[in-house]
Amino acid sequence: MRIRGLRVCALALGLLAMAPEALAQQVPLKGLGRFGGWRDNALIGYGLVTGLSGSGDTRRSGVTRQAMRNILSRLGTNVTDDQISSRNVAVVMVTAVLPPSANVGDHIDVTVSSVGDARSLAGGTLIMTPLLGPDQRTYALAQGQLVVGGYRFDSELNQQQRNYPTTAVLPGGATIEAPVESRVAPGGGELSFLLTNPSFSTAQRIADQINGRLGPNAAKARNADEVRIRFAGGSDDVAPFIATLENILVEPDVQPRIVINERTGTVVAGRDVMISSVVIAQGDIKVTVTAENTASQPSFISGFASDVRSLIVTNTKLEVSQGESDATFRFPNTSVADLVQALSRARVDTRRTISILQAIKAAGALHAEIVVQ
Repeated sequence: MRIRGLRVCALALGLLAMAPEALAQQVPLKGLGRFGGWRDNALIGYGLVTGLSGSGDTRRSGVTRQAMRNILSRLGTNVTDDQISSRNVAVVMVTAVLPPSANVGDHIDVTVSSVGDARSLAGGTLIMTPLLGPDQRTYALAQGQLVVGGYRFDSELNQQQRNYPTTAVLPGGATIEAPVESRVAPGGGELSFLLTNPSFSTAQRIADQINGRLGPNAAKARNADEVRIRFAGGSDDVAPFIATLENILVEPDVQPRIVINERTGTVVAGRDVMISSVVIAQGDIKVTVTAENTASQPSFISGFASDVRSLIVTNTKLEVSQGESDATFRFPNTSVADLVQALSRARVDTRRTISILQAIKAAGALHAEIVVQ
């Protein structure tokens, strides 16, 4: 999403600053992490996309020709390298995430990305591709029509491109072939709850809420990312016990953090992000160097002074201009929301706002973690 003038960002940050109490809410325990043993698994495969309109791999890609020979040979057709010259195919890597529990016949989403020098995967169809786990066992088969969120067209050295057409998705395009069932197994009479965002405060609050529900010493915060919960039942009692725990409401600790996306110019700050007293001087100096090449062409008649040649003369022009949006700001102890709103009113663009936030952080006046994406 493109943000113009930071108005949307400033409004969101202003709402965060004005009503921090309203945002302090409790969430179910299952939204804060997972129980030990319950995890996803990565799958990967190597396949071929067909049906491209001349935007596939070139003949320089020997891997593509080899993949085509392998597929056609399994279908009973033998071809040589000289017989494979089409640019309607592309070699791809196929990745997916296997959920903790999956049954044969379930469908999962797949991501397809080009390996060779294909220009676009738009309009392509993925040929049946086995998806392997870390144990080299086939857990799913992927096949189907690709969905590409972009395009690229080339003609006579002209090019039009939107997003990244060499990566595509296949919603529900993989079928589970081997059942998977993760188990939450108690160890030493305890269950382990692992926090998604490690925090000592959140871990202790989780332990306190569980103790309030199950009794004293039922849970203990072992670390910032783990809470140990006593469990005295058998294997058949694990599911009902977890069902009781995962709906316990806990107020998570909010860590001061600012997320910056330099590619889109987006700045998002959590609540309670404060700035100490600071003075900001923002200048806009633009330096432009222009080079003009002219040719001095002698007008001698052919055959006379044959050693005289054309002379290329380069004239360089340097311009230094100072912008009209120079400004100096002075802030007492305030929040990031107030800062962004003030910079927005002064017509400071998003890129310079990001630079200002990074400079304030380096000066030690910004009390939050900056995450740059």
